Amino acid sequence: MRERYSRDIEDKIMEQGKRHENLWSIVLAGGDGVRTKEFIRGWLGYDKPKQYCTFLGKRSMFQHTLDRAVRLTPWERVAVVAARDHQNEVWAQLDGRPAGMIVLQPSNADTAAGVFLPLSHILANDPDATVVIYPSDHFIRPSESFISAVEEAVWGSMMLDGRAVLLAAKPDGLELEYGWIQPGRFLDWTGKVPIRSVEKFVEKPSQAVARRAIEDGSFWNTMILAVKGRELWRLGQKCFPDIVTLFERYKEAIDTEDEMKVLDGIYDSMPRRNFSKHLLECVPERLAVMEMRDVHWSDWGSPKRIIASLEMIGKRPTMVNDPLPFLYVG
Repeated sequence: MRERYSRDIEDKIMEQGKRHENLWSIVLAGGDGVRTKEFIRGWLGYDKPKQYCTFLGKRSMFQHTLDRAVRLTPWERVAVVAARDHQNEVWAQLDGRPAGMIVLQPSNADTAAGVFLPLSHILANDPDATVVIYPSDHFIRPSESFISAVEEAVWGSMMLDGRAVLLAAKPDGLELEYGWIQPGRFLDWTGKVPIRSVEKFVEKPSQAVARRAIEDGSFWNTMILAVKGRELWRLGQKCFPDIVTLFERYKEAIDTEDEMKVLDGIYDSMPRRNFSKHLLECVPERLAVMEMRDVHWSDWGSPKRIIASLEMIGKRPTMVNDPLPFLYVG
């Protein structure tokens, strides 16, 4: 038994050396920031989606997210999805960055389409891809601990045959607007953290439910995950086949003269589905969860959370200045 266990560990170490092959990043930057719109307009004097704002230092949230993504994947395997209406902002903030793929949505059809649009491009280029999904409006600190957690999630997905591994944050309060994950049984061990099944999701709980969730060891759902691209596509076929059928049609048109025409056409009839609610909550039995350790995480979906995070680290927001262009040093 010990010899067999040693062989298993050796096999995993060999696989670990290949963990970044076929690894892609999806950066979600297509949101409109509706709940923070008035807050930012009052601060800046004009409208700007929060992911493109500089709250701290000299980089926007979008730029910070790109910087984290390229710690694990080369630029040519970074897929950014953004709104067509925001393309001037995107290109300005990409100044000097050799980003591999910019995909512009004709309209905002919520996060399911926001994920499956770049996934269509990735699978058309690399059918064996593993993807990491990064929302671009999250406050994450420090980056080193976070990147280590993402690496463990990629490794965990590999060990579980491509299963989606969600990164989760340990709650530090009764946050009633977050999604919560109740972990289940032990599935595997990365060498650093345990991987557990997902028992259930709890969305926007009451105070009493949130208090019980903390007592039960539940986590906050960050929507940051690592998954085999083909597996994510299969989950989409199960949970919203109408959306995946549209993207199947689009995937066939990628890199042809009809690509933009097909893209506009499918968005004319694109159903609105939320990635967390309509996919993750649809198939908890096919997911896994892993706790991020030594990472402070906050979804900056409200002014209250933005201010609270900045106060926590003793900083004043620097939003009055636009982010400086990024100078790429290769």
